[in-house]
Amino acid sequence: MSDLVRRTAAELADLLRSGQTSSVEVTQAHLDRIAAVDGAVHAFLDVAAESALATAADVDARRAAGDELPELAGVPIAVKDIVVTKGQVTTAASKILEGWVPPYDATVVERLRSAGMPILGKTNLDEFAMGSSTEHSAYGPTRNPWDLDRIPGGSGGGSAAALAAFEAPVAIGTDTGGSIRQPAAVTGTVGVKPTYGGVSRYGLIALASSLDQAGPVSRTVLDSALLHEVIGGHDPRDSTSLPEPATGFVQAAREGDVSGLKVGIVKELGGEGYQPGVRRSFEAAVALLERAGAEVVEVSCPSFDYALAAYYLILPAEASSNLAKFDGMRFGLRVEPCEGPVTAERVMSATRGAGFGDEVKRRIILGTHALSAGYYDAYYGSAQKVRTLIQRDFAAAFQQADVLVSPTAPTTAFRFGEKLDDPMAMYLNDVATIPANLAGIPGLSLPSGLSDDGLPVGFQVLAPARADVRLYQVGGVLERLLNEEQGGPVLGRAPELEEAHR
Repeated sequence: MSDLVRRTAAELADLLRSGQTSSVEVTQAHLDRIAAVDGAVHAFLDVAAESALATAADVDARRAAGDELPELAGVPIAVKDIVVTKGQVTTAASKILEGWVPPYDATVVERLRSAGMPILGKTNLDEFAMGSSTEHSAYGPTRNPWDLDRIPGGSGGGSAAALAAFEAPVAIGTDTGGSIRQPAAVTGTVGVKPTYGGVSRYGLIALASSLDQAGPVSRTVLDSALLHEVIGGHDPRDSTSLPEPATGFVQAAREGDVSGLKVGIVKELGGEGYQPGVRRSFEAAVALLERAGAEVVEVSCPSFDYALAAYYLILPAEASSNLAKFDGMRFGLRVEPCEGPVTAERVMSATRGAGFGDEVKRRIILGTHALSAGYYDAYYGSAQKVRTLIQRDFAAAFQQADVLVSPTAPTTAFRFGEKLDDPMAMYLNDVATIPANLAGIPGLSLPSGLSDDGLPVGFQVLAPARADVRLYQVGGVLERLLNEEQGGPVLGRAPELEEAHR
């Protein structure tokens, strides 16, 4: 394995600026790594070698000409396949969009291209981002590089696995109920869900519009901060986009201090259902923050007990509306009925029956029922009231603490098939991450160590809306303390992928 693929994005940026390597060399090293191991991991649905190398060559030429370039220029990146990319297949891991090539770029992708970051390819996910294990992809599951018999989390398992397998230094994910943070937790990587509206949603294939948020996936807190500043900021094409610029994250990650900071442990995000090794790793990380000068307090958010139920009414309801456009008429798959007249209704039925997977159908049916006459107030309306209560609980908690912390996920990565036939057990993987999406606040997951089973554990930091800087302040300090305590990054203790494959 080339030493270049083990470098962080910040380290690669330094090497590129100093002329010690070229973007073509860095990009080719990652493409070679993808060719060597992705047959086992299946992190990518599509690899864009030609266009990535062309971007890299252009960056090298501009650097040689003395042009002033953005900090991450020449550093390659992977993009979750729910983010549209002009001229490159975008499927949302669904058969209904198989072969679809968008005519435009998402704002996030535009900003990556403007920053001179070669796009290595599109990463796998649960179909339309519906899932917690990447087992629901129409093109097969992604495997966790720590153990190829285990899930890499979801829905963004492809992006997280690509980083853990050293196939990319950074990636883009999306987080609707934990789809950046939960995969980060079970793969030993870092994932950030920005404040809702902090990163443009223009060009994301919508799952639940009031919950979806794109964000950075990386191997270090600093790399996430660097990428966040590239993709964040106002976008007039997104009506929910915040006006504030995305600044201060890198400085906070590099220079953050937790002396005197109040850190709140959320009472409801721990205890029963949390693996003992997960709890021990979390408690040890909290102790490090306390030794660094943070003041630790316990806070209670009683409405969190209802967050999972509220989320799984709001999300399906919005998904049933957003996915109505996939009808076999305008773009994507079109299936005509085998017998009888070819009417719009029968084409739609045949197309959606063939194009959507079981989990997508389950959530569309649930969401349509929740929005139907006679049930709207009882289900969807009640869920929105719970959402308001959760927002109030957060507001009260942030009066007592500057940030809130919890384990990111209740367990480490489980084995394939273990929860596939039990939707409720699968949904419980997001119990600690969902409240942040319902409230629109930012959250970060970083690896806090290994559990008793030798698998990574995630530590979650939550901050008030528009206070994303605090995530990097706390995350940067904790990451440094953990590396000192444990003798280096968690990924340094991962088994060699080639050996695992054999």
